[in-house]
Amino acid sequence: MRGYVDPLLGVMDLSSIGSMLAAAKTGGEGDGMHMPTLDELYPEPFWRIGEWFEFNRIDLIRVIATVALVVLVYLGARRTRLVPGRGQSTFELAMGFVHKQICEAAMPPAMARRYLPFIATIFFGVLALNITGVLPFLNVSSNGLVAVPMILAVCAWIAFVAQGIRSHGLGHFLTDNLFPKGAPKVMYILLTPIEFLSTFVLRPVTLTVRLMANMIAGHFLLTAFFVMTSYLLIEGAGLMKGLSLLTAAASFAFVIFEIFIAGLQAFIFAILTSVYIGLASEEH
Repeated sequence: MRGYVDPLLGVMDLSSIGSMLAAAKTGGEGDGMHMPTLDELYPEPFWRIGEWFEFNRIDLIRVIATVALVVLVYLGARRTRLVPGRGQSTFELAMGFVHKQICEAAMPPAMARRYLPFIATIFFGVLALNITGVLPFLNVSSNGLVAVPMILAVCAWIAFVAQGIRSHGLGHFLTDNLFPKGAPKVMYILLTPIEFLSTFVLRPVTLTVRLMANMIAGHFLLTAFFVMTSYLLIEGAGLMKGLSLLTAAASFAFVIFEIFIAGLQAFIFAILTSVYIGLASEEH
């Protein structure tokens, strides 16, 4: 059953993601009810230039989400007044949430103001790309692919390292993070590689994988419920048709839950970025 509309659910136990991906490779084979496959995340390009550039449905959704976000921010900030209107009030409320609940929760006030544009870009960017998973006619989150989460994670890592070097200097920053104070020097043989992996490798990797895995897992889970509902309603008989009402109710409940997860994942990505930047400026 190809061509169905499939909103994405944004959360699942990460331990099950491997088995879901393995099952998805063969989910579209055979007759009867066809479950979602990885092909849904890798559509055929409809514009290609040689071997180095292609543009597909996922790329189009990225562009739509980005343009929509830029337009909304422009409309909210283009005419600021002392007595704000409805649009300006909404924009100020959203920016105030990022400033107070994310930036200032992890950084000193002066640093929070300096990094507000960067953290706000990450928060609203992740949110916009996540929320497309439940929007009609879009129905997919491009954060289910590694590219955008990885780029955002690398930007967060660069900001963290740059802040550490700015606050302490390169030598002191590296020494502070790779050679924990108070530990016996002989332990550095073991601790330094662990600190390097934890601080400079695992942080961007976990930011990337957490966001991507949640979007992938949700794609297969929620799509499976919608496909099951369609199959039971069209092909089922008797009580099986009645069962489709339960799966339909579960599907729409998961759509509401996905909206919550889209915001939660954006918050987690932004708050962790803020925490890393804040830690880079502190003495250990």
